[in-house]
Amino acid sequence: MKFKADEIASVIQKEIEDFRGQIQTAEVGRVIEVGDGIARCTGLSSSMAGEMVEFPGGVRGLAFNLEENSVGVVILGDYLKIKEGDEVKSTGTLLSVPVGDALLGRVVDPLGNPMDGKGPIMSSESRPVEHEAVGVAGRQPVKVPLQTGIKAVDAMTPIGRGQRELIIGDRKTGKTAVAIDTILNQKGTGVKCVYVACGQRSASIAGVVEVLRQHGALDYTIVVASSSADPAPMQYIAPYSGAAMAEHFMYNGEDTLIVYDDLSKQAIAYRQLSLLMRRPPGREAFPGDVFYCHSRLLERAVKLSDELGGGSMTALPIIETLEGEVSAYIPTNVISITDGQIYLEPDLFWKGIRPAINVGISVSRVGGNAQTKAMKKIAGSLRLDLAAFRELEAFAQLGTELDAATQQQLDRGYRMVELLKQPQYQPLHAADQVMVIYAGAKGYFDKVPVPEVQEAERALLEFMKTEHSDVRDKLIEKAELSAEIEDGLKAALTAFIARRASAS
Repeated sequence: MKFKADEIASVIQKEIEDFRGQIQTAEVGRVIEVGDGIARCTGLSSSMAGEMVEFPGGVRGLAFNLEENSVGVVILGDYLKIKEGDEVKSTGTLLSVPVGDALLGRVVDPLGNPMDGKGPIMSSESRPVEHEAVGVAGRQPVKVPLQTGIKAVDAMTPIGRGQRELIIGDRKTGKTAVAIDTILNQKGTGVKCVYVACGQRSASIAGVVEVLRQHGALDYTIVVASSSADPAPMQYIAPYSGAAMAEHFMYNGEDTLIVYDDLSKQAIAYRQLSLLMRRPPGREAFPGDVFYCHSRLLERAVKLSDELGGGSMTALPIIETLEGEVSAYIPTNVISITDGQIYLEPDLFWKGIRPAINVGISVSRVGGNAQTKAMKKIAGSLRLDLAAFRELEAFAQLGTELDAATQQQLDRGYRMVELLKQPQYQPLHAADQVMVIYAGAKGYFDKVPVPEVQEAERALLEFMKTEHSDVRDKLIEKAELSAEIEDGLKAALTAFIARRASAS
């Protein structure tokens, strides 16, 4: 095949006319110092705070300190690959992570990279890790309950959608267990969950993932994992990455739950970065802005106004205390930001009262607004009754003779404590909780021996499901204890106690 010379000439001429020189500009600097997960760079005079920078080999970093002659960068990845004199480029973009349904059921690192060996994450959307919280006008009061499935929590320290409820206590007192039970209880409710493991042992994170998988909760959960073996920068950004993933669902009008496990380890990672960057230390060597570090994170949890779609993001931050020291720096900071706290006490835990919730110190500032009408009706006096029981119990230990009324109050208190105990990974439906607490508070279990109370509770729930399912179904449907439902419940409880008495 032959080409004509004039045809070739015309094609070349056209290419020359259409040619546009694509000039790409990028700010390039040099690494002058590197080590311990941070780098100091020069030549990045136009960098923004929180901007992503790129090192050789695709390692990314975050502009952290903007100084007169240099930029302090935290390295998000293997800092051992970077050496002094390496080129560093500014990207002009803020740090972002992939978001969307593609992440559900996956375990990812704080940058959104998969860690579960299930292949790449096919997500077309991303969100900046740092995002300003919604203002006052874009919020609405917390009114809709978020059921945890834990009797002691739903009855006395209720959590609403859009609330921030702190879980606080010493190590090994069941803090993660409360959070995991809450995630398990969201099955079938449409609530998407994000579990952020920050500074936990890899074995602990793997255990949590396995529990979620076994109970079918991984289908609606994203796990953001940053283990104790990861560098401090990864532990520092993990909660913000999790919040960005949860926000995606919230701004699409959905309800989400996010667990930060735990923020005391994130604060320690932030302290490490700040000290390496030569920021001035304050109380307990933490930098002065550690409060802002947590407040800008937790303020992102919100119940949006109807104009913004009405979605919600409920936050359950976890804080570890040392020797029950609630007045330490980080615990007091986070207590002041959150809308209440669930305090888990070691003494109660070792006594076998699990969940080991101290009713006196635990509080929900949303209160009854985040409860169903049925729960509100029966749980109103429960907290006061238990507090009175604790005082009486201490008094009775002195060996003083008690009158009949006081003795009865004590006996009922012992049974209520037993009723509020709950095994791990067994959340209860709100209607079942109402029936159990009603039975205990109204004295139906007064004749049941204390060691048999938990067995009697299981038998009662089975009895209600099989023989009086109409009462239970009405309670689920209406979520209130009307006169009709209460009469049906009383009749069912009387029949159950009579059957139990005849069997024994």
